[in-house]
Amino acid sequence: MDKTHFISQSTSLALVIIISLIFTSLGLYHSKKFKGTSNYLTANRNIGFFSLTTSLVASALGAWILFGPAAAATWGGVGAVIGYALGTAFPMIFLIYLGKKIRSEFPKGSSLIEFMRKKFGKSLFKLILLMTIFYMFIFLCAEVTAVAVLINYISGTELWITALIVLLATLTYTLYGGLRASIFTDNIQMIVISILLLVSVLYIFQYTGNEFSFEFVKQKNPQLLSGSYIPSYTAGLTFFIAVAATNLFHQGNWQRVYAAKDYKTLKKSLWVSFFIIIPIVFFMGFTGMVSFSIDSSQRPDLGFFTLLLKEQSETLSLLIIVLGLALTISTVDTLVNAISSLFVVDGKATFNFDKKTDYLKLSKYFIIIISLIVFFIASKGFDILYLFLLADLFCCAFVYTVFYSFYNKDINEKTAYISIIVGLIGGFLLFPFPDFSKSLLVGTLVSKELFTPFVLQSLLFLSFVIATFLPAIILKIKKY
Repeated sequence: MDKTHFISQSTSLALVIIISLIFTSLGLYHSKKFKGTSNYLTANRNIGFFSLTTSLVASALGAWILFGPAAAATWGGVGAVIGYALGTAFPMIFLIYLGKKIRSEFPKGSSLIEFMRKKFGKSLFKLILLMTIFYMFIFLCAEVTAVAVLINYISGTELWITALIVLLATLTYTLYGGLRASIFTDNIQMIVISILLLVSVLYIFQYTGNEFSFEFVKQKNPQLLSGSYIPSYTAGLTFFIAVAATNLFHQGNWQRVYAAKDYKTLKKSLWVSFFIIIPIVFFMGFTGMVSFSIDSSQRPDLGFFTLLLKEQSETLSLLIIVLGLALTISTVDTLVNAISSLFVVDGKATFNFDKKTDYLKLSKYFIIIISLIVFFIASKGFDILYLFLLADLFCCAFVYTVFYSFYNKDINEKTAYISIIVGLIGGFLLFPFPDFSKSLLVGTLVSKELFTPFVLQSLLFLSFVIATFLPAIILKIKKY
């Protein structure tokens, strides 16, 4: 066994295969009893409180929580962590109100896109559909890459091996059982995730002692908790806007809005999910601050692991692999079924295929092609955070126009189109290049010297703010 790794590749690989097979078997066995398109798309609209809540939380918390919040905390401080936690949880509150409206106005629906197709014409609906699939594709790449990198870090297992096993296992039961299989396995995965997170928290508290505290962080890196640390505010708002906007376009969430057996169950599940998500994401971010305060030379995104694995315990390494797999598979099956359902529901309106076309079968081929691309990207181990941020920018430009149109009947397709395109152009002009030193407007078209230090240091924040709120100004102007 390589000294730099915590367990052997053979042990790691055996565990990955066993856990993946268990979830696949559970998904296949459960969905045998529930056949048909209604079960595939909306689980026959009769999911109860416990199943709905665990599924909403498990789908929201992917393997990204093990990396993202910890990394954000090291440069954005406590503000970034709060923004990340609230941004992840906030769509649950939003869905309480939007869910009620969409369920009452479109009771037989199964996607947000259907509602938009009813509201607007074909060209804008296709643009929203394309953006939604692009965002979920990036999310899928992020999840599979994250778990492959995690298992490579612990055991040295090549990225493509983990990516292949996870994708094969998840596709097998999700393409067979649809949403019904996804929700059932989410229930099991959430129980596993809860137990393993609790063990991790107790272990970190026990073995880091006084270091795991706000006092320690304040002593070592006071700027991370300082009320006058500007990046804390901009990072917090950036993550809140970006994460909240993207999650509102997550088809997996909308499927679950329709899958609830009644609105009372939906409302209760969304509230409980909101209060479960916040402390979990906040805790993960705080581990990044503590780890960075103990040793600032450590990789920022590995904060949680450096605290948990500092004793190089084999048992804890196995625990992390199971946790990572449960988090990943619960999110990947949601994304796979969500993309597939969009193809089934909106395929007829998008493509002019033969009337006898089986869109459910066609959607499965589409998912397999997408999964091959995801496999290729994940096996290369690309840093896809930048691509994720780009997908976030798209969602930000769409979010106000799309959801404002729920309540305003006067918005026509042309006005909506203009507002979205203007928001996208405005956001793109300030969206930072991969090295975050400049953007298309700042430093390329116009000299950096003409901008204040705040603009130069806050390109990502400003690009999201402009992409989100410029469409609102356009809609206001058009109104008058």
